[in-house]
Amino acid sequence: MKLQNMRIEQLRQFRNSFVLDNLQPGLNLIHGPNESGKSTLVRAIRAAFFERYRSTAVDDLRPWGDSAAAPTVALEFEYQGEPWRLTKSFLQRKRCDLTIGTRSFSEDDAEEKLAELLGYQYPKRGASKAEHWGIPGLLWVEQGTGQDLEQSVGHAGDHLKSALNSLVGEVASSGGDAVIDAVRAQRNLLLTGTGKPRGDYLQLDKDRLAVEQGIGELKDRILRYQEQVDRLGKLTRDYERTEAERPWEEAQRQLEETQARYQQVQQLEQAQEQEKATLDQLQQNRRLLEQNKEYQANLSRQLAARKVDLDKAEADFQRLESQAPASAARLREAKAAYESAEAQVKLARLLEARTRLEQDARRLEQQVQQLSQNLTKAREYQQQVEQARQQARENRIDAAEVKRLKVAERQLNEETIRSSTIATRFSWHLESGRSITLNGNALQDQGEQQLLEESSVVIPGVGTLGITPGGESLASTRRKLGVLQQTVAELRATLGVDSVASAEDRLLAFEKAERSQRHTEELLKSVAPAGIDPLVTEQQEAQSELENATKQLDATPKPDSAMDVSELAAAEASFERAATVLNTAESEDQKHRTELMSHQQARDTAKVEWQRLADEEQSPERQQQLKQIAEELSGIEKQTAALEASLERRSQEIREARPDLLRQDTERYQKTINNLRQTHEARGRELRDIKVRLEAWGAEGLEEQLNEQEAELERCNRRYQELHRRAKALDLLLAMLTEKRQALTRRLQAPLQKHLDHYLSVLFPQATLEVDEQLRPGTFTRGTELGQVTELSFGAREQMGLVSRLAYADLLREAGRPTLIILDDTLVHSDEERLDDMKRILFDAASRHQILLFTCHPEKWQDLGVPPVDLQALKA
Repeated sequence: MKLQNMRIEQLRQFRNSFVLDNLQPGLNLIHGPNESGKSTLVRAIRAAFFERYRSTAVDDLRPWGDSAAAPTVALEFEYQGEPWRLTKSFLQRKRCDLTIGTRSFSEDDAEEKLAELLGYQYPKRGASKAEHWGIPGLLWVEQGTGQDLEQSVGHAGDHLKSALNSLVGEVASSGGDAVIDAVRAQRNLLLTGTGKPRGDYLQLDKDRLAVEQGIGELKDRILRYQEQVDRLGKLTRDYERTEAERPWEEAQRQLEETQARYQQVQQLEQAQEQEKATLDQLQQNRRLLEQNKEYQANLSRQLAARKVDLDKAEADFQRLESQAPASAARLREAKAAYESAEAQVKLARLLEARTRLEQDARRLEQQVQQLSQNLTKAREYQQQVEQARQQARENRIDAAEVKRLKVAERQLNEETIRSSTIATRFSWHLESGRSITLNGNALQDQGEQQLLEESSVVIPGVGTLGITPGGESLASTRRKLGVLQQTVAELRATLGVDSVASAEDRLLAFEKAERSQRHTEELLKSVAPAGIDPLVTEQQEAQSELENATKQLDATPKPDSAMDVSELAAAEASFERAATVLNTAESEDQKHRTELMSHQQARDTAKVEWQRLADEEQSPERQQQLKQIAEELSGIEKQTAALEASLERRSQEIREARPDLLRQDTERYQKTINNLRQTHEARGRELRDIKVRLEAWGAEGLEEQLNEQEAELERCNRRYQELHRRAKALDLLLAMLTEKRQALTRRLQAPLQKHLDHYLSVLFPQATLEVDEQLRPGTFTRGTELGQVTELSFGAREQMGLVSRLAYADLLREAGRPTLIILDDTLVHSDEERLDDMKRILFDAASRHQILLFTCHPEKWQDLGVPPVDLQALKA
């Protein structure tokens, strides 16, 4: 099948008729950017074949916003040397016409003829779907679906098998299908697809395991029953023996004896603690007495030390007191020098202040004089500015309007001269007392006028003469002359002048006044930058400052010229030196007096302390206190010796009694009593529980239950072995039948496998791709790799999908079926190396099939060896 051309109209973006012709029998590369109409062309081809002409589910074909459109597709193709022409319209004009050579078909007949040719079917109602598309659905790849192959092969499976009807017939006529299905059905009752039990076979296996588990549990219970009987006998003997001996009573007696001995030890420890406390108190009293004795012994040493301190303080005081007159003399000399320097500074400052006031007075006098002169000039300049402004106001005129007036008057003069050359000259010379009338105006004596328009001359007693000036441009000249005259008149009225000369004179006078005004204003700013009023204010303030400076100068006394006055800097330096000397003298004097008072106070304090110690050393109370301390220390020594001997005896008794072992024995006997009682009580409870349990188990009849369960297990094993042998036999029979069927199927797969291997050797050398019974690609082998096609990457699956479709096309071609391959933006996920391999494959397939390749990346296919078709150029 070779598509030659197609025409679409009123279909999606193609509102007007669009024709794609000159399609080649092999490879056709059709390119255009996104939304240029590539997918629309593919949709049009699919609609022409797949959609019923009378379908109402094709609204997607309608151009946007055009409810009255009738989408139309016309295709011309060749099959087996015979021309076919299909025209199909949808929606508003539902129509389908098919011409095959000289035969014609229409409506449903035409559609059935197409479905029979290409191998697809129409839906009973609604839009066409993938399950209806058959062979075209396999060979026509929509955008983004190249990797999805399994469903397309499934939908086209019947048509593929019918194309190979000879092989399919052999397999079908073998009669093996019914037998295989029957065996498989019987096997499936017992086994799953992976060979595991199911149904009754699985249930018997579960029952058998449940019975075995029940028997194991019964045997465990019987064993525990026997163990409990043995346990009951032993517990009974132990319980009766313990009840008779009652060992906890002996442990109670031993506990009481141990507690009594421990109480005696505690009494000894309490007495020991009391004696220790008494001993600590005696030792503390002895330390206090010894400290008091040491204090009394130190009193004589302190008295000697205080005498040394008193003598030293008296010597320091006498030394400082002798230095007092020299310090006072130095202070008086410093004060006198300071007062003399202070007087010199005051005279120098007075002289400097008077000098500064005299300078300020002279400066202010000059400033007042200068400001007065500036004020006089400013007032003169201000008067000149006002005069210039007045002249500017009187002669103000617009320079642009003057220029326009000059231009208009020049044009008027030029036009007047031009009109005089083409106007009709009318001259007269009348006798005295005679007159004529020209356009209502009386004329006498002699004169001349130029006539630019039709005029009439009235001659009294004669009649009227008509004068009509000639010339082609006279009328336009007359109109232009009138316009210019009106313009000149309006400009003169606007400017208030009667001629250009007077306007230029006024303009010159106006510009001169403005220049004079600007020059005078600059002079005014030079003497009064802020204006006359601020200048007046500044002159008044300067005059006021001058008066104040004069008053201050008069009020400042003038130093006596006979006095020797130093410069201010030298006087201030001498004053600062004198102040430094005075501060030093005052500080030294203050320091001396402070040290004198401090040493006097230290002397007095040392004297008082020495006298107190001397009185205390000679007092009778001190002698009596020393005697009492000696007696008390002797008594404490005796009491301490007695208490230490008693503590040693009690410590020996406590060590021999071992209180730590007594406490441990008490704890041990208490726990022993508790453990013996608890063990006896627990043994009694266990005896009661075992008796109740044994009574219950004996009532259940465990032995009888075990016999019944063993009989049930034997029955389940017999039935299980029967089903097991049947399942194995059916599984073996099905394997043998399937193997025979696969041998026949491989004869069917051989042609398709041949074409797959042809293309696969280019894309994946040393790789194989097997097909299943439904002619679908299945296991993919490449070297040591083994897996399904669906496990490959997206790009590889897309490439394998296209290779498989080309193999199906070769298979159909050998069977004499029509093929047309349409690829819409496929292989977009292929790398450069794989894309080169796919180009080789497409170029090879194009020698046997017509291929329409639509793409928006023409640069990737420029080495395909075919001229590209540009949709944008065709649309233009």
